[in-house]
Amino acid sequence: MKKQAWMATLALAVAGGAFAAGDHKHDEYTPRHGGMVAPGKEADFELVAKPGTLRLYLSDHGKPMDLSKASAKVTLLAGAEKTEVELKSAGDKLEAKGSFKVAAGTKAVAVVTNSGKTLGTARFTLK
Repeated sequence: MKKQAWMATLALAVAGGAFAAGDHKHDEYTPRHGGMVAPGKEADFELVAKPGTLRLYLSDHGKPMDLSKASAKVTLLAGAEKTEVELKSAGDKLEAKGSFKVAAGTKAVAVVTNSGKTLGTARFTLK
């Protein structure tokens, strides 16, 4: 009987450890502004693409970043058409206003610089 109790205790201990190490969804990869998230080495990127506005939000793996000296160049590829857009700092995001083709399937590549240094590159496929 003691052997069965010991085996049951061991099974519960192993099962608890497996549950704790399970696949937990990280909140930092959840879109916070209704866009698409692309994780990067230096920052996480969230692109919100609408026909009249492109917005790019950056975070240091869940923590806000100072974007006052940041900018980005976003290249939109819609079929054979290529459009390059400059995004400028606008508070907690980088933003450009205009007329953009952002249909489903459009590919977007964002290259972000901060204080003159390349911060990172992110790739998105619009849905």
